[in-house]
Amino acid sequence: MIGFLRGQLVAKQPPTVLIDVNGVGYEVDVPMSTFFQLPALGDDVRVFTHLAVREDAHTLYGFASEAERRLFRTLLKVSGIGAKLALGILSGASADEFVGAVQRGDVAALTRLPGIGKKTAERLVVELRDRLGDFAAPAAAGMASSRSLAPPADATGDAISALQALGYKPADASRMVKAVVEDGLGSEELIRRALKGTVK
Repeated sequence: MIGFLRGQLVAKQPPTVLIDVNGVGYEVDVPMSTFFQLPALGDDVRVFTHLAVREDAHTLYGFASEAERRLFRTLLKVSGIGAKLALGILSGASADEFVGAVQRGDVAALTRLPGIGKKTAERLVVELRDRLGDFAAPAAAGMASSRSLAPPADATGDAISALQALGYKPADASRMVKAVVEDGLGSEELIRRALKGTVK
């Protein structure tokens, strides 16, 4: 229905961005893999999109590449995996890391992703192992180079909130961020460091 959006990046608060397309503002939820590639506010941006329709909401999800969107849609076909959980998976591991963990049957690595318990991890391996063989790692087609913004006043709080929005429990999100916090780091860098190494 909506294949992609191209417009001006107006706001970004992980995991949600606001894109102005010819005077219409679209709120789009993106995985952190895409969020980290976003340009500075005011710059042009393009994201491939997936529209999820429910009785109570229409939600747009955005991705840096067609391949990343394809992996998201593949995840949605797994029993028990909804859009929010799929977004968390793509935020907690790169596409290469996730595909590698599934193909190796590495249940322990998968359970370190937000919202993924042992049974769900085993289901991911069983249902996806044969379907990810030809998966090509996403390239950031259409994305501008990343530029950092000035750190917000409460970078730690923003980072914890973002991780919770991605599916991490409050205690886990707080622990992950506090383990990497340093003076002068913005929320994006805190999130990046907190998520780094979730899947090896």
